[in-house]
Amino acid sequence: MGTTQLESVPEPKYWHLKTVLSEALDSEFSVGEILPNERDLAARFGVARATLRQALEQLELEGRLQRRRGVGTTVAPPRVGVAVGTEQQAWPGTATDAWQPADSTLEVPPAAVAAALESGRDDSVHIVRRSRMTHGQPVAAELLYVPQSSVPELSAIDTPAGAARARAVLRELQRLELEGQDSAVELGSARADDAKQLDRLPGAPVLVVTTRFFAGGRTAALSVATYRADTCRLTFGDSGGVEIHQDPERRAS
Repeated sequence: MGTTQLESVPEPKYWHLKTVLSEALDSEFSVGEILPNERDLAARFGVARATLRQALEQLELEGRLQRRRGVGTTVAPPRVGVAVGTEQQAWPGTATDAWQPADSTLEVPPAAVAAALESGRDDSVHIVRRSRMTHGQPVAAELLYVPQSSVPELSAIDTPAGAARARAVLRELQRLELEGQDSAVELGSARADDAKQLDRLPGAPVLVVTTRFFAGGRTAALSVATYRADTCRLTFGDSGGVEIHQDPERRAS
């Protein structure tokens, strides 16, 4: 790969440079390899370092690069396939659930959540906090909102706090007959607490999956799961969904 002239390109220089760099990552570099420093890269492509930084930042947002303090900029592995739904519906916390419960508290939820649960705006609900790991790295954080009416037999004395209480809420929730569930996915930005749990900076792009669980003709629980957009490829259904690869050599695992 030689130097590319960018002056006559109608699109922003950094965007075209991003495309050129992406092709170089596929043809010249392997996963985990450290890229040359910014000065050498800028000289190689005949661009200002500010233009180079914009291109590198965009590639990082797209999950092609990882910046590691004390190491430098490395080629990121392909996105990890994370199953977020199957054709068989189930309550959170069942045997096939990949989430790890961390804590559960009784709090007043955000107004939007209260509206979705059709509960009073001042009514406290159980908030179960869970996390999800893949290949040793955090990929998702979840807030599961459960109205007290969904788990009426839960004893605060028997399960006072922590992961034990979270598991107790999930066990009680599974006593209900699940009538159905629906999910929606949207692009968002990591809040401070999610960013810390996901080892990302606040404002980093994330995928937010909101799932409602129905029982007794009402919403019995609401899950808001935040996934890292730079490392995750969400899959739906037992087959894992359809994959389209623009580059056959960069297969998603």
